[in-house]
Amino acid sequence: MRTLAIVHILPAFCVQRILALCTGPLLIDDFQGWITKTNELNSFVSDDGTMSSISATNGILSFVPKDASYLYETLPCSSYLNNGYNRIQFAIDAPAGATFNLEIQTKASCEDTSYTSEEIVFGSFPGGTQLLSIPLSSYTESNPNAITSFVWGTFSNTTATWKLSGVNFACNATTSRASGGSSSVAKPPSFSLGLLNNLSSASSASATTSVSATASKPISISVKAQAAPTPSLIDTFASSSTNAAGHWHGADDGMSLTWGSKSLTIRSSDADFSFYSQFSDTCVSLAAYASAYLHIAYSGTTAFTVALQQHNAACSEDIVPFPETWDSVEASRYSNGTDIYIPLSHFNMNMTRVIGVALKGFYHPTDSLKLTRIELLPTIPPSFPIPPKLPTGSLLFHCRRPNSFAFGIDDGEPEYAQTVLQILAEENVTVTFFTVGQALLDPSTNLSNVYRDAAARGHQIALHSFTHPKMEGLPSTAAIDAEYVSDLAAMASTFPDLPKSTYFRPPYGTEGARMRERLAAVLGVEDPSVVMWSVDVEDWLWGESGTPEKQLDAFRRDVGKGGDLVVMHYLYASTVGYLREFIREAKATGKRLMRVDQCMMDPGAPPLD
Repeated sequence: MRTLAIVHILPAFCVQRILALCTGPLLIDDFQGWITKTNELNSFVSDDGTMSSISATNGILSFVPKDASYLYETLPCSSYLNNGYNRIQFAIDAPAGATFNLEIQTKASCEDTSYTSEEIVFGSFPGGTQLLSIPLSSYTESNPNAITSFVWGTFSNTTATWKLSGVNFACNATTSRASGGSSSVAKPPSFSLGLLNNLSSASSASATTSVSATASKPISISVKAQAAPTPSLIDTFASSSTNAAGHWHGADDGMSLTWGSKSLTIRSSDADFSFYSQFSDTCVSLAAYASAYLHIAYSGTTAFTVALQQHNAACSEDIVPFPETWDSVEASRYSNGTDIYIPLSHFNMNMTRVIGVALKGFYHPTDSLKLTRIELLPTIPPSFPIPPKLPTGSLLFHCRRPNSFAFGIDDGEPEYAQTVLQILAEENVTVTFFTVGQALLDPSTNLSNVYRDAAARGHQIALHSFTHPKMEGLPSTAAIDAEYVSDLAAMASTFPDLPKSTYFRPPYGTEGARMRERLAAVLGVEDPSVVMWSVDVEDWLWGESGTPEKQLDAFRRDVGKGGDLVVMHYLYASTVGYLREFIREAKATGKRLMRVDQCMMDPGAPPLD
């Protein structure tokens, strides 16, 4: 089938939707949100469990119906016809010779509480995927300016698999994508609808096949209100390539995965490694699941983090950061030995663009975790105790201030420190230095004097641990606390006149729920800043290689994708040599360079000049 290139519609939470005039298709459902029973208009879609089987993969909803099965799409009530949307269209792969009914439910006006139904029976399918384009005028007794839902039902074939995709409103019979869209996939044939019983004819210029359509007495299917979320199965680990929702799951290189019969056993030798199970190929809204729970059935260790990942605003892998952020909880705090139940409300993030779940931050490398199920549930056993949510701060990958850009520079070789300060002064740029407490206290490094000078020049001095370990990989919360306490003491003794920093960059970027929770607790603040990056110069990879210029390539790559928060070190002469060019290329974007706290719009940061 052809994938429709359509701009996503903003969520609609009201009963009536205000639409712009039709200039291209209005996507109703590409089934990327099937797992949460939410369509592209942020309305409810479901089969109410009536199908023998049903699943969505790569934008195609596949199902085997029963005699009484049905599927419905609810819509925000709006003046669809008055705004130019005069037909509904979708691709369908129906068994040869099969028939089904398509019911429209409308109101006299969007303010009314009751609705009326009208159905058309479609038959004589030739088999294979076809594009069905149905004029709203075919429904002669309905109001196309107050549509509330469409219902597919009365499927004549209950043994074969049906497939539905690309449900959208269109302006005319030939519209299949928005202006500027493209696809390399062949377009399916269109039906020429020979509508009987005085129904209007609808034909496509590219029509090659005919199908009958007749009026039918409506069956009584009352579309459910979206009062509560329904259970949504995410993963049963039956396949090593895709989860139960039909989307990707897999792990970082280095993590040991052993696949069983509907189970997965994980061993992780490094707290950096993660296992991921995606809810969607792009992103999906879990707004309807605000009161629901993430359930993980398991055996083995609970010494790991459960994270829910948030996509960027464009839901695009071509824009950094990707993911934009995530929030985390400790698995052990939500476990009873066999099951983990986590309220989705304990993940502080934008629930309208969720990517999926990540299991990460394993800190007992010899232990194993066996997984058998991941799902979303509306309720949990009443006896299951839910702990309070612990503050985890903000995991930051990009600047919050519009049109801003920040360099976060980690410790390096002391011999290069003065050169770095000189370049920054000549370029009239302030940055944030993340410094390790132990090196700060070592008089042989002279870093205490270097950073006192830096602070006097207006640079931000922030936390980077005391000994530079992988914080989430430390064996206990006591060990994590010791790193923070010692680092804060080193900062306080070196910079007695500076306020206590609440900005922390995790060494190696290794983070997880425990180190985030303990950072908030030790600092005594609800929302500390865990600073990551969206621009990596990859000095660790290229700094001493035979091709150090690849550091500049890496910088340009990430900046070109929208990155605005840098990680770099002054470990190598080559990196320091490129610093001036990094700065000038950042300035060339038109963004204003500033400290990290300034780019995060921290009210405690120095005002911009």
